[in-house]
Amino acid sequence: MSFWKAGIGGMIGFTIGGPIGGILGEVIGSKLSDKNHIKPSSNQKNQAAFFTALFACFAKIAKADGKVTREEVDKVDHFIKERFNFPRDQRGFAIQIFNHAKDDKNSFRDYATQLASLLSTDKPALIMFYELLFELSMADGHLDPSEERLLIDAIDIFNIDPELLNLNKKRFGANISDAYATLGVSDDMSFEEIKIAYRRKRKEFHPDTLLSKGLPEELLDKAKEKFIEIQSAFEEIEKQKNPLN
Repeated sequence: MSFWKAGIGGMIGFTIGGPIGGILGEVIGSKLSDKNHIKPSSNQKNQAAFFTALFACFAKIAKADGKVTREEVDKVDHFIKERFNFPRDQRGFAIQIFNHAKDDKNSFRDYATQLASLLSTDKPALIMFYELLFELSMADGHLDPSEERLLIDAIDIFNIDPELLNLNKKRFGANISDAYATLGVSDDMSFEEIKIAYRRKRKEFHPDTLLSKGLPEELLDKAKEKFIEIQSAFEEIEKQKNPLN
């Protein structure tokens, strides 16, 4: 989490602007002195935007049904400590962003729209962002209609495959149709066409590719999960389409 640890969060907030920059500057920048204002790199700005928007959107998802449940708070805490493995001295920033965004005047769409603009050339990062939102929305064991509406909005804002909503609903009961959806292919395509689509998707979501585009190291495990999901989907299809291989 170099953009927090290095003490440049306030400067990043200033250069990003908009609702993401505003909340980042307010939560982090107020704790910094002028001497800490170091010019951030492009990757640091994108990482800051990703995580700031993520915890802000977490807050909007959690409060979509009118209240933030204990399960949702515990899930956010799990993300901070376990999934992203934030250092102890930096966890407070994520919590403050979450708490601030719960009641601020900006909407879920405001944060998501700015992130989509900042990461417009990095579709895999937006897909992973979406899947993290979905995971939080299921923290209490069901998908509330108000939360689902925000997830549908996110698909539109990020311009990603609408089937991702249904695919994520089925994630824990995968079948062959889910495998086709994971690769973005259909069962009437030839195996060679599917193989080409698989190789393209595999390259897009390869952890090394994503890291080279500025993916935060804290999301490396999530990238690996996605990469394995793509490989597993292809293997399932291969068994059906090319059983003698």
